[in-house]
Amino acid sequence: MNASNPHTSTHTPSTTDAPVPTRVHYHKQARELELGYASGDTYRLPVELLRVYSPSAEVRGHGGDTAVLQVGKKDVGLQNITQAGNYALKLHFDDGHDSGLYSWNYLHDLATHQHAYWNNYLERLEAAGASREPAGIQFKQL
Repeated sequence: MNASNPHTSTHTPSTTDAPVPTRVHYHKQARELELGYASGDTYRLPVELLRVYSPSAEVRGHGGDTAVLQVGKKDVGLQNITQAGNYALKLHFDDGHDSGLYSWNYLHDLATHQHAYWNNYLERLEAAGASREPAGIQFKQL
């Protein structure tokens, strides 16, 4: 997947490319999902990042440049995490979003390239004149 423009990638990685986490833990206060691997590697993914890069058609669109920029997700959290077979997690966000399966490969890609994904997201927000802040909260730069 191209981290600089992840929603336009045509590469669909195999679910066997990435290691399967041996530990998944949600840090509610920090709003981070921790993934631990047998190798000893651990990653903490902000829930906001997981939400704005949801693999659902609602977020990614249906091909081409139909991805929908997610705004106002700064304070989003998780209500529940369920495993989908032996290949993915389904994340249930507290804003009601719960479609899209996060394959082990996709989670590992997000974890290992999270800075590139995050910077891409911030650039797209800025280009759209949009905000991470929830609706109704507007901050004006002085």
